[in-house]
Amino acid sequence: MKKFTWPLVIIFFALGCAQKQPVDQFKELDELFSQEFKINEPGGSIIILKDEQIVFSKSIGVADISTGEAITSKTLFNTGSISKTFVSNAILMLADEGKLSLNDSLYKYFPSFKNKSIAQKVKIHHLLTHTSGLPDNRREFLDSVALLTAKDRQNFAPLMLCDSLLFEPGSRFEYSNPAFNGLALIIEQVTGKKWQEVIVEKIFKPSSMPTSKITDGPYPQEGVAHAYLQINGKYVEKDFGEEPTFAAAGNGGVWSSAEELANYELAIRKSVFLNPEVLKRSRTITHYPNWKSEIPAFIGYSWFIEKYDSIQLIAHTGTQGGFYADYVSIPEKKLLYVILCNRPFPREAFREKVLSYLKSQNWLSSL
Repeated sequence: MKKFTWPLVIIFFALGCAQKQPVDQFKELDELFSQEFKINEPGGSIIILKDEQIVFSKSIGVADISTGEAITSKTLFNTGSISKTFVSNAILMLADEGKLSLNDSLYKYFPSFKNKSIAQKVKIHHLLTHTSGLPDNRREFLDSVALLTAKDRQNFAPLMLCDSLLFEPGSRFEYSNPAFNGLALIIEQVTGKKWQEVIVEKIFKPSSMPTSKITDGPYPQEGVAHAYLQINGKYVEKDFGEEPTFAAAGNGGVWSSAEELANYELAIRKSVFLNPEVLKRSRTITHYPNWKSEIPAFIGYSWFIEKYDSIQLIAHTGTQGGFYADYVSIPEKKLLYVILCNRPFPREAFREKVLSYLKSQNWLSSL
């Protein structure tokens, strides 16, 4: 495999040389964020990356209600399903190294499937695109108490007991969390290492993400935000230990900061860990010949590909317990919008407002 590496200093320099923009230019965005969050409640951190500069960064609220610790751009949040992009990228790197094929069937890695024909029919690429047809039957075998501590293997195991598929693989979309628990287990089989270690070595380190963590059984106890839901007018902690599935890390185990996710996007753009051809394919809509859905295909390898006006967005959201996140890359304009929160907020409406602001600044202009 060809190595596409850039000195780490490039990324450090890129985010370290942000020039201050005129205050008035960001007044609307600043007010939008300030109206949504309060300084003494759970809140969030937002970053806008333009070219290689963080042109807007703001954090409001507390990471931990009990201590009053303030949220900053370096605060680690659980990123929820944005974690799936890391698992996907690791799978793609292993495929590029010839250590697996995206056309490998699940039977190769999980021969104990109850229905052998299902395991032979579903391929790795179906898991990456949420088109496997495997039913999420976990609650038939695991109750909420069991799901509090069930890791990747326990979350994927019920799928191996299914008698039938929801649909033929590749014919339609059905979002699947346990599919990515399965992909994490495949990484471990192929490398002989914990998949978390593989992500750290292959992605975190070369992407300058030194403080980012991945759930590996126990909850990372230090240096991370807690998440909250508002119940009867009071914020109640809802994260690891209170909400199911937090221990299953393949679908949502990555903890990162707004700053380090900006580094992640720069590393992707610069092909620091993924070769350009593979990167392009991962962010291209997958069109299956047997597609039956009335909704046109809209997903690459884990990434959701959307349009805003005529501009292509590469995006992924994340939700787990009280953690809410949004990651929107606009490669054509070298823009990135990231927001990480430790309480629910109107993510879709907020994204629309941010994009409208960027449009008003002519950053989405075709000129």
